[in-house]
Amino acid sequence: MLQPHTLHSAHGAKHKVKRIGRGNASGHGTSATRGGKGQTARSGGSRGLARLAFKRQLQSAPKLRGFKSLRVKPVEIYLSDLEKHFASGDIVTVAVLKEKKLVGLNDATAKVIGAGELTKKLTLQGIATTKSVAEKITAVGGEIK
Repeated sequence: MLQPHTLHSAHGAKHKVKRIGRGNASGHGTSATRGGKGQTARSGGSRGLARLAFKRQLQSAPKLRGFKSLRVKPVEIYLSDLEKHFASGDIVTVAVLKEKKLVGLNDATAKVIGAGELTKKLTLQGIATTKSVAEKITAVGGEIK
């Protein structure tokens, strides 16, 4: 039967308090678990060493591995997107593509790749194309500037 005098805490729930600085016989005497002499032995020294702080911080920081190119890569746009969103005779620039939300606001350059067909006469300004797209645009009567 469960009564107040029969209650016990779970095994391992209670720990003995580690008594520091009570002589060498206790196992925690002499430096009393505070390390050696010097900066680490002083009050506040355990919070991080002043001299070694930068080196340790630098070593523990994650490093960028490999190579990251600084060249801005163009956003790819399909020829079918131009067919869908533009009328014949329109001028296509990066600014117009941003307005029509075909590229993101932070994207600097764009490149048209040849997925789909084009039937409208378009003028591309400041936009890169593949060879096949350039041939398709000029075949319809459009131009690339």
